[in-house]
Amino acid sequence: MTSATGAHAPTTEALTTQVYTIFIRTTPERLWAAITTAEFTRRYFHGASVTIRDSRLVSLSPADAVWMDEAVEVWDPPRRLVHGWHSGYDPDMAAEPASRVSWEIDEDEPGVCRLTVTHDRLDGAPKTAESVFGRGWMRVLSGLKTLLETGEPLAATR
Repeated sequence: MTSATGAHAPTTEALTTQVYTIFIRTTPERLWAAITTAEFTRRYFHGASVTIRDSRLVSLSPADAVWMDEAVEVWDPPRRLVHGWHSGYDPDMAAEPASRVSWEIDEDEPGVCRLTVTHDRLDGAPKTAESVFGRGWMRVLSGLKTLLETGEPLAATR
């Protein structure tokens, strides 16, 4: 696997499997809720309302348009979530095949979780890979960390 840091220009290899790790002062249960419920996600995930229902991950835009509706492969609260990813918020990326995102939550020490996000199966989706590389995922994960640790979201972007 290749770690994506966003520090250098991406290579094709770096883009096909991206791995991000962040430490967050929270509990696994609270982190799980922040990843899987709309009331949390809309505050750090570019305004997207993410919910999981009927083994599907559904992401809605701030205007309630469907951005993503993908199968959930693994549902193991509050430790592991694996789901498809299809970037329906952009026409060029929507034309690419779906990729996959895995969320792994480990309690590093009491009150601190290590969250590892792996975005893979990107070899057929180069525009999506480039979009989420480095700053894309790190902005989302930094927003998640800030929200959980301070109760306030990062300033809006885009």
